[in-house]
Amino acid sequence: MVTSSNTQSASESYRGLQYPLGRGFFPEPQKPYEIAEGVYWVCMPMPGNPDHINLWLLEDGDGWTVVDTGMNIPSMRDIWEQLFEGFMKGKPVKRVIVTHLHPDHIGLAGWMTRRFDCRLWISREEYMMCKAMVTDTGKPAPDVAINFYKAAGVGEEVLERYRQRFGHFGEMISPLPDSYRRLKNGETIEINDRYWQVIVGSGHSPEHVLLYCPALKILISGDQILPRETSNVSVMPPEPDSDPLDEWMASCANIREQMPGNVLVLPAHEEPFKGVGVRLTQLIEFHKDKLSQLFNLVDEPKQVVECFPAVFRREISGGATLPAVGETLAHLNSLIQRRMVMRQENPDGVDTYLQLPDACKFE
Repeated sequence: MVTSSNTQSASESYRGLQYPLGRGFFPEPQKPYEIAEGVYWVCMPMPGNPDHINLWLLEDGDGWTVVDTGMNIPSMRDIWEQLFEGFMKGKPVKRVIVTHLHPDHIGLAGWMTRRFDCRLWISREEYMMCKAMVTDTGKPAPDVAINFYKAAGVGEEVLERYRQRFGHFGEMISPLPDSYRRLKNGETIEINDRYWQVIVGSGHSPEHVLLYCPALKILISGDQILPRETSNVSVMPPEPDSDPLDEWMASCANIREQMPGNVLVLPAHEEPFKGVGVRLTQLIEFHKDKLSQLFNLVDEPKQVVECFPAVFRREISGGATLPAVGETLAHLNSLIQRRMVMRQENPDGVDTYLQLPDACKFE
């Protein structure tokens, strides 16, 4: 996160996007910034990369609606407690909306709903998958997952690190409530006498919720639309033949059709920006370019780990290997679904990928 500032920066343009508050502007965590009438930006620091998350406080009559919560770690709970008694003036949280299941978004949802005796609002697939994933907490890595990464060409040192880290997902998530309010694509919900439309994306997570308020011309985009980074789109061991990348690109195209050009996008990471159509086109074209590079690379059989140069600009090693496998497989599975590439299972247990003889160059 760029150093925070209390002074609003001049609007800046960069690579086709406009940053009304300036690139590099972030509010202090204990001092929410009013970004639209009744909509406040809370930027919380967190460990790892990215080093922050943007959360949103919405005035809601005699209380508040919270959109995303941060991880279940003491530092984030402490910031929330300060906000509850300070900025939020002791008014209750009436509902907690979560965009998707990743710990930096849902981590404190259970804690917050219990504290205020309110409902969790989330899409069905995000709730159900999160509930399923936290059951792995404390369990050993299953053989099917180890074999999944072995088939990609991952070495024993990285596999051992995976074994040690497996089952930690649930440690960053406060226990979820046993019931929830389902959010569905296309429905509208009323917050502070304004209508917000639910838009569902897919690819980064199974049923990611975005919230669009036409009256305020703002879009809370979660991780579905970020101004500079491209969200992780990965194939994971439980569903090795899935095609999340095509779901991702279709979602981007669908959202692009629905959004007016002047909407202010409130992303989960980095700064608010305008130019949603430009950014969605950039994301689609970025992945198309990676698919083309990957297709050209597998003119001879390649393991997944040998395909990294077509997908990433930097060298991949150590802890970055397993996420890179997931993203590379997302691109390879997309090419398989397009009948351009085939997977070959080899006696040594390591798969290779090769252009199909009659496949045309990727367009």
